[in-house]
Amino acid sequence: PFCALSQIQPNQRIYIHTMKVAAVFVSLLSLAVAFVPQQQSARSSTEVKALFDDIFGMDLFAPNKEVNDYGSRNKKNLKVGDVGSNSYVPNGLSLEEYKKVRAADEAKKASNYQKNVAKAGKFLDFDKFYEGRGTAEGGNWLKAPGRGHTFAKTKYDFSGEQDDTKGWGDALGNIFSK
Repeated sequence: PFCALSQIQPNQRIYIHTMKVAAVFVSLLSLAVAFVPQQQSARSSTEVKALFDDIFGMDLFAPNKEVNDYGSRNKKNLKVGDVGSNSYVPNGLSLEEYKKVRAADEAKKASNYQKNVAKAGKFLDFDKFYEGRGTAEGGNWLKAPGRGHTFAKTKYDFSGEQDDTKGWGDALGNIFSK
């Protein structure tokens, strides 16, 4: 049931007032304690040989430092498994023909890898590039095609010297001629 203020006894009013003051005091005290700096413990917890030091200090390539270098595939014992009498052979090929196809694929793969290994570590020196592009104070290189940039291979010659592009009309003959 709802209790009106007029029904509260005087001693109960003092009790309610005291509780409100106590609640405000506790909340202000907890707010003040939240901004007090924490006390440091006298003992420090720095281990000389911690677990993470061991993990981050591991050298996974310690036994063989060159195992992950570019071009080290040739030093590894990597090979394709042999094809035997119980092995899968595609329809339409004999066992010997399939062995030849696999050997040709391996040779192609090895030659491509060797070609890429030969290119490893080769780069264009910046100074030579800068001089070769024809950079001058006058800024003539800004009018050059590509503004002096060296581009990767393109399908067509965009230098403007010759026209290698063929339109769809070239295959049909020149349909707009007289």
